[in-house]
Amino acid sequence: MNLANKQEITMDESPITKFHVKIAALTFGAHFTDGYVIGIISFALLSLAAQWNLSAFDLGLLGSSVLIGLFFGSFLLGCASDYIGRQKIFLFSFILITLASFLQFFAPNVWTLFFFRFAIGFGLGGDYTVGQAMLAEFSPKRHRGTLLGTFNVFFTIGYVTSSIIGMMLLDADVSWRWMLASSGIPALLVLILRIGTPESPKYLVSKGQVEKAQAIVNKHLGEEVVLTTEKETKQLSLGHLFSKKYLKLTLFNGIFYACIVLPYFSVFTFLPTILDYFDMKEGNSADILLNIFLLIGAFVGMYLTVKLSRRGFLISSFIICFVSLALLGIIPQKVFQRNYVHLV
Repeated sequence: MNLANKQEITMDESPITKFHVKIAALTFGAHFTDGYVIGIISFALLSLAAQWNLSAFDLGLLGSSVLIGLFFGSFLLGCASDYIGRQKIFLFSFILITLASFLQFFAPNVWTLFFFRFAIGFGLGGDYTVGQAMLAEFSPKRHRGTLLGTFNVFFTIGYVTSSIIGMMLLDADVSWRWMLASSGIPALLVLILRIGTPESPKYLVSKGQVEKAQAIVNKHLGEEVVLTTEKETKQLSLGHLFSKKYLKLTLFNGIFYACIVLPYFSVFTFLPTILDYFDMKEGNSADILLNIFLLIGAFVGMYLTVKLSRRGFLISSFIICFVSLALLGIIPQKVFQRNYVHLV
């Protein structure tokens, strides 16, 4: 083939290839695993609470363990990836997640189980930062927004999958150990498929390894694809986020994200316990109904982010969430029970 007649294109202009699909699938696999890990603990806690005589503090500790790990992992492993590379963290994170997932089976007490789940969250936190960076740095510009906006859908699918499996195992009186260890299966699959993933070309360019970066681009994206040329930017320290110039934006984004994450994970981590309180657990129909709405919301949300303005979509979503959570806390328990009986 005569490459001289081929017109060169940049990475940002390149068409979607099998390699792009692979990187996207591996990144989505991490979010599926995250949803599964967080979802399955809610069913395991129902068995654990009685077996280990757990206090409210213990339940909260185990329920939030992955999220605590996410906080530290995203910060520490994200920073480490700037020094040792994206690919190493991309692989290491799922080695840690896979091992810790299977080791949950052998946890003898609350604090050991907390440590294993913290380790899972630590790996997922690192993968969130590195995985999204890898996908963004490899993806063509016109497809980047759509790919990055799909993460929440796969988290939701992972959560719903864990709910279905959790209900089945709970009904079959299967030990909580098997429930938690089952999260090692999707993690192991993602780990195996990640072996051999190349380093991010943009990371290599930032380290002055331009020839190596170009070789990776040609091997995986095509001989006609060249590195995207970008203006050199000044690297800023973490302290700049809290400087006078950026403090307002940092606080706004941090508080905004917290307002999304806190109610979401609070409700769905303890969903079976909440349904039990409202006496809505019989036949698992309430769980199934809520998971159906969760899936519909994920796909509708992904569609609306493209069709509506970001600001209008976010404000309307927050209004719906506020009203729903307020009603959940205000309406008496017996009203929920009566309406649920009529529904099913």
